[in-house]
Amino acid sequence: MSKCFSFTASRDWFYRYWFTKSGLRSVSTSLGDGTIMHCWVPKIRKPSKPNLVLVHGFGANAMWQYAEVLRHFTPRFNVYVPDLIFFGRSYTSRPDRTESFQARCLMRLIDLQGVKRMSMVGISYGGFVAYSLAVQYPQALDRLVLCCTGVCLEVKDLEAGLFPVKSLEEAKQVLTPQTPEKLRELMRVSFVRPATGVPSFFLSDFIKVMCSEYVEEKGELIQEILEDRELSKLPKIRQPTLLVWGEQDRIFPLELGHRLKRHIGDSAKLVVIKNAGHAVNLEKPKEFSKHLKLFLL
Repeated sequence: MSKCFSFTASRDWFYRYWFTKSGLRSVSTSLGDGTIMHCWVPKIRKPSKPNLVLVHGFGANAMWQYAEVLRHFTPRFNVYVPDLIFFGRSYTSRPDRTESFQARCLMRLIDLQGVKRMSMVGISYGGFVAYSLAVQYPQALDRLVLCCTGVCLEVKDLEAGLFPVKSLEEAKQVLTPQTPEKLRELMRVSFVRPATGVPSFFLSDFIKVMCSEYVEEKGELIQEILEDRELSKLPKIRQPTLLVWGEQDRIFPLELGHRLKRHIGDSAKLVVIKNAGHAVNLEKPKEFSKHLKLFLL
C-alpha cells in the first residue's frame, strides 16, 4: 500500500485545492540572476485591501504551515504565501545562504507583484528572513509578526546548552530529517504532545515528499543563521511587532522571546501560548490565529 499511495502527496494535493479555492493561484517568478521563487498570490489583487505576506519555516511546505490561518485573512487582505529559496519550488544557483539574501529575494518577488507596502508573518526560520527584510526595507513593512523566531540567539547559547542539540551538525540532522528516527526526534522537540505510534512507512513517505530535496543547501542555511551570531550585532527594528511563542518551545526556548522583546523595546509585544511548543501554529491554530487577527486587523 505504501508503495502505491502517498498520504503526504494526497494531503499536499488537498492543500493546493484549498489554496486555490481560497482565491490564490500558484506563480513561479524568475528574478533574473539564477533565482526562481514560487509564491501563492491573489487571483485578483484588490488595491483597496492591505497586503499580507505569510513566510514559512523549516519542515512541511508553506501550505501545510498556513492552511489553518488562510481563511481568517483572505477576506480582508491580499495574501501572499511564498516558498523561500530551497523550499517548495524556489531555488537559486547563487552561493549566498544568508537570511539577508533570502529577504532581498523575497522583497524583489513581492515588488514584482506590484506590492509596495505590506504586513508580514514569519514562522521560525521565516521570522529570521522577515526580521532581515524589516531591517533592510523599513518603509515597506506596516506590521510584523514573529512566531518562535530565535533571531536574537547567540553562538554561546549552543555551547551553554540552551537548545536540545549539542552541535551544529546535530541541528542539521534534526531540522532536515532523512530517517524516520530523526523525524520522530523533530516531532518530539517541536510539539508538547507529538503524535505517537506513527508507522515508519508514513514517516518515510513524508520525508520523501517534503524533505528529500536541497538537503545540503538547507543545512547551509542553518549553518549561516548560527555563524558568529551575537545580539550586539542585531539591528533594532521600529515597526509594531508581535512576538508569539509557545510556552514550551524547545527549539527556540521562551527565553529568546523575552530577550527579543527587550532588544526591540516598546514597539514589540510578547504573547505566550500555554501548552504549546515550537510548532505553535500547528499545535494551537485557533489561538495562534486569534492573536494574529487582534494584531493585524
